[in-house]
Amino acid sequence: MMLFDDTYKTIREISEGVYRDKGSKFIAYLYPLSSENDIKDIIIALKAEHPKARHHCWAVRLGPDRTVFRLNDDGEPSGTAGRPILNTLLSNDLTNILAVVVRYFGGTLLGVPGLINAYKSATVEAVKNAKIIEKTV
Repeated sequence: MMLFDDTYKTIREISEGVYRDKGSKFIAYLYPLSSENDIKDIIIALKAEHPKARHHCWAVRLGPDRTVFRLNDDGEPSGTAGRPILNTLLSNDLTNILAVVVRYFGGTLLGVPGLINAYKSATVEAVKNAKIIEKTV
C-alpha cells in the first residue's frame, strides 16, 4: 500500500488573481515550486516589485505526499492571511506551489472576517486563472 498517490496536481506557470474590498487591493500570485529554497528569493522579488504594499502574506505546500507546508501572515492578525491562502491550496489539492498575496491598504480596516475572505478570494481568483496540471511521481 502506498502512502500517497502516484500523481499530484500543481500549476504549469505563474498565475495571478485580484480581489478588492473597501479600497484595499489584494493581488495573489501562484508560483510553481520545487524547493523551499526558492521561497525567499520570490518574496524578495515581489517586495521589490510592490514596495508600497503593506503586506506580503504567503503559504506554500510541497511534496507529492503534500505533507510540507508553511505560512506567513506578515503582520496581519494571526490566522487571517496565511491560513486562508493555504486552505485554498488544500481545497484545490495543489502542491509544489507558493501562493503570495500582496495587500495595498485602502484606509479602511476590514476586520478579521473581512481579511480572511479577502486573502481567500484573491487566492481563489489566482487558482481560477491557473493552468493546473497533473504530474506523476
